[in-house]
Amino acid sequence: MKDFFNNIYDGKTVFITGHTGFKGAWLSSWLMQLGANVTGYSKDIPTVPSLFELLELRKKINHIVGDVRDHKGLLNTIQTIKPDFIFHLAAQSLVGNSYNNPSETMTTNIMGVNNILDVARLLGKKCTAVIITSDKCYDNLELERGYHENDFLGGKDPYSASKGAAELVIKGYFYSFFKTQDLIRVATARAGNVIGGGDWAKDRIIPDCIRAWEKDEKVKIRNPHSTRPWQHVLEPLSGYLHLGQQLDENIELNGQSFNFGPHERNDHTVLELLEIMAKHYYANSKKPYEIVNESSFHEAGLLKLDCTKAKKGLSWESNLNFNQTADFTAKWYANYMSAKVHDLTLNQIKKYCDSAIKNQLSWTK
Repeated sequence: MKDFFNNIYDGKTVFITGHTGFKGAWLSSWLMQLGANVTGYSKDIPTVPSLFELLELRKKINHIVGDVRDHKGLLNTIQTIKPDFIFHLAAQSLVGNSYNNPSETMTTNIMGVNNILDVARLLGKKCTAVIITSDKCYDNLELERGYHENDFLGGKDPYSASKGAAELVIKGYFYSFFKTQDLIRVATARAGNVIGGGDWAKDRIIPDCIRAWEKDEKVKIRNPHSTRPWQHVLEPLSGYLHLGQQLDENIELNGQSFNFGPHERNDHTVLELLEIMAKHYYANSKKPYEIVNESSFHEAGLLKLDCTKAKKGLSWESNLNFNQTADFTAKWYANYMSAKVHDLTLNQIKKYCDSAIKNQLSWTK
């Protein structure tokens, strides 16, 4: 597996913020398989259960408790470990929670980005930084087409606004400090509608299903016919890792942004996703869901990404179709209580990579 991504992460020091979260735990596990020396930086364990805890990652990586809003603590950590790569995932990532805690959302998602860029600026050695924002950084006009990287940024809720603002902070740092030098290279990655095993966050469709079905209850859904471009968590992570490699090797990518999303054929309704999940997980013969009308916050309608730039500029494209995406997710949850989570997770990473080899994706060559 170390041969993937041109073997660039083997033996390198990689710093991940938000490594205790859903995507962060998957990324940490994959990077270890690629031979990286991983340091994670996060203020807490965001959910119970937690993929980070189930994988026992605190025993396997350099786990540091810290808040990205703490500039001094972050600077001391970066100056100590001297990373070759940074993947910034730490965020307040829930739209619903952003209504309850708008100030925390803004400070974490905006000042967190500001601080990671500022400590990188002060690092004094070559370092490649991939800053993960969100598909929700765009001003969502609910267009039928996918959003391009040069579309307007915006946000009609605190979370989305914070991600749009974070992109402006990144742009400002690039033009002020990083454009005319070669030590620090930075790019942003935007993705959304990510599903996969090990997510227990609140107000997300798959975790809501698992919580209900584990109690043999129906899951409550608000918009069963809403269409989303679903993608497995390993899809954007392959994009982040590929972007990190390409950015490190090609200074022309410095300061650029890239969308990472599935093929259009992965656009399916919430109901279609639940039906596949239920086949693997819901033992009750009754209908596995009930439709409710209440919602405690505004939910955006259609939002999808145009990934032409990543396909042409990075030779990246997604790997799994919709059925594979749902199957990977359902089988992880169906087996995590009876199998070793570490083995289950690594087996899915291997299966994903085997599929990528079969599909002749560029990062496998």
